[in-house]
Parts: sequence; C-alpha cells; structure tokens
Amino acid sequence: MRKRVKIAIGMGAGAIWSLFLLWVGGELNLPVFSLVPIVFSAFLAPGVVMLLMVGRLAQRRFFDDAAIDGLPFEQGQGGALDQRVLSNTVEQLILALCLWPAAAVILQGDGPGVIVALGLGFAFARVVFWVGYHLSPPLRAFGFAATFYPTVGVAAWAFWRLIAKLSAV
Repeated sequence: MRKRVKIAIGMGAGAIWSLFLLWVGGELNLPVFSLVPIVFSAFLAPGVVMLLMVGRLAQRRFFDDAAIDGLPFEQGQGGALDQRVLSNTVEQLILALCLWPAAAVILQGDGPGVIVALGLGFAFARVVFWVGYHLSPPLRAFGFAATFYPTVGVAAWAFWRLIAKLSAV
C-alpha cells in the first residue's frame, strides 16, 4: 500500500505541475513570426532528451557482451530500465506529435508560448522520469504524470476553444 501512496503523490504533483505549465505557457508572450517555427522548436528539447536516451542505450549495448549481439538487456539491470524509459518516452512523444500541433493552431490567439512551454516541460519531466525509474520505480510517477497530463490538458483546452469557436459561428 505504501508504494501506491507514493505513486498517488507523484501523480498529484504531476497534475499540479501540468496546470502550472499550461498557465505559464498561456502567459508567455513570444514574438510570432510564424506558427511553424514555434511548433518545431517545441519538439527540440524533447528530441534532445530522447537522443540522450538512445545514446545511453547504445553505450550500454557496446559494453554488454550479450546486448551487443542484439539480445535483450537482463531484467532489473540499468539497460532494461533505460529501454523501458525510452519506450515510454517514444509513446509520449508520438502522442504529443499527434496533439500539440493542432492545439497550437487552435490556441494561436491564447499565446504561442503554450506549445514551447509544453516542450520544455516535457524534456524536464522525461529526465525526472528517467532518474526516478533508476532510483525507485514509484518515483517515476511524477515524471510520467508531468509529461502525460500537460498533453491531456492542452488537448482538452484546444477542444474547448474549438467548440467555443464553432458555436460562435
């Protein structure tokens, strides 16, 4: 039961982080030259974190006699943990790639900073998730929630604005 309490606390903190991130992003005024560069820049920080994860796995494979031949990492070892972190990061980033660009277009009047804040927050939360996974699996809860909830939040915000725009027509 103690593990579930830790996870629930991490998820709650991730929800609070998400609200803060969306609020800060909404208040962030960026010069808008074009929406496309802003959307692409939002994915730079998450991409760099994922690059580090892939590099770390490649380094682990190089020094592991079994893994260098393509075998899976031994369960419970650092390589297996890093592989799970990378898999979850890919899942989260694909979800973000499906939702953030549309949200950026729909929320354009609410400030382009939302999408940039999401990208920076994503990178931070993924590092926290990665470190938390290695220290103690329940500690990864904050990093997961702080990545997933902002995407859910911006999608909900965008749907709400889209419905409001459509009903005004």
